[in-house]
Amino acid sequence: MVEIRPANTPASLKTFIELPLSLYRDDPFYVPQLTRELKVHFSEKNPFFRHAKVKFFLALKGGKPVGRIASIIDRLHNDLHKDRTGFFGFFESINNPEVAAALLGRVAEDLKGNGMNLMRGPMNFSTNEECGVLMEGFDAPPMLMMPYNHPWYTDLLAGYGMTKAKDLNAYIHHVIGALPEKVLRVAAIAEKKGITVRPIRKKEFEQDMMIFKEIYNAAWAHNWGFIPISDEELIYSADRLKQIVEQDLTVIAEKDGEPVGFLGMVPDFNFVLRRMGGRLTPVTILKALYHSRRITDLRLLLLGIKPEYRNRGVDALMFREVYEGVKRYKRIEFSWILEDNLPVIRIIEMVGGDLYRRYRIFEKSIG
Repeated sequence: MVEIRPANTPASLKTFIELPLSLYRDDPFYVPQLTRELKVHFSEKNPFFRHAKVKFFLALKGGKPVGRIASIIDRLHNDLHKDRTGFFGFFESINNPEVAAALLGRVAEDLKGNGMNLMRGPMNFSTNEECGVLMEGFDAPPMLMMPYNHPWYTDLLAGYGMTKAKDLNAYIHHVIGALPEKVLRVAAIAEKKGITVRPIRKKEFEQDMMIFKEIYNAAWAHNWGFIPISDEELIYSADRLKQIVEQDLTVIAEKDGEPVGFLGMVPDFNFVLRRMGGRLTPVTILKALYHSRRITDLRLLLLGIKPEYRNRGVDALMFREVYEGVKRYKRIEFSWILEDNLPVIRIIEMVGGDLYRRYRIFEKSIG
């Protein structure tokens, strides 16, 4: 028998947060997040909760936790997209269809009881954060803020009757010393048209991140699954990112003083987190200081160009301007990219990125 219980007490929420530590104990590629940060992220201190209703559930078999899931109703999403879509997130399960079905069924029941007619996920908590199930690329650890899961998750979700909603792609670029000549030509054209690029200012980090928010909300407004970032969410995320952002890898493109594009690459801090085991102690802090100097990969985390400035070489110019800093690293991951976002995919291919991982978001009618 599988029992589903709400994780609505400090003790049960702690179990919810720490469950992956046991489920992935023998997986060399799993990257545990810091438990202390997750406790904040799953609390009312996270501004996402101001426009969303979230419930956490645990699955127990023989009294032992064997799975978890969250039910998410995002009012902002439904108001913007004019639908009644609910979400599930933070899904974890042993390789047991009964456990997965019990978890998914509990969320479907909760969503339907709140007027939703479609269940979609996984979303942790929205498309602005980790989302999707890893389908291809189980041979290495995930990069920062990208999902990772056991290979059987796809079968568990499909076995419950969930079908593909959208695939997300990740591309890898091996740093070889210089950008392709085509990128440099396109960048030069943008430069001649008066586009300039400057690094972000750490002393005015919050102000520059507000510029990113403006560009992001304009650039992504018509993308599938888009949810705008609020000022509160931007400040919350900026506080989490400030310590790892490098100025020469995060830039703003401008035309006559007006921000028109934003590009941000961050070192793959997962390389450090893997060695900290989810704990923040004097020993793990020393490990973090030691291993942070040995990070070899980057993730392109932030990219947006205002619609009226697309196809003008703004992206190529930003890549050119950060590439000197990129040379300190060996690889860049471009992620995640909607499978049908052909303009961005062409840019990545022009820079020299190759598809190497794929993720899937599932959905199921519950109406």
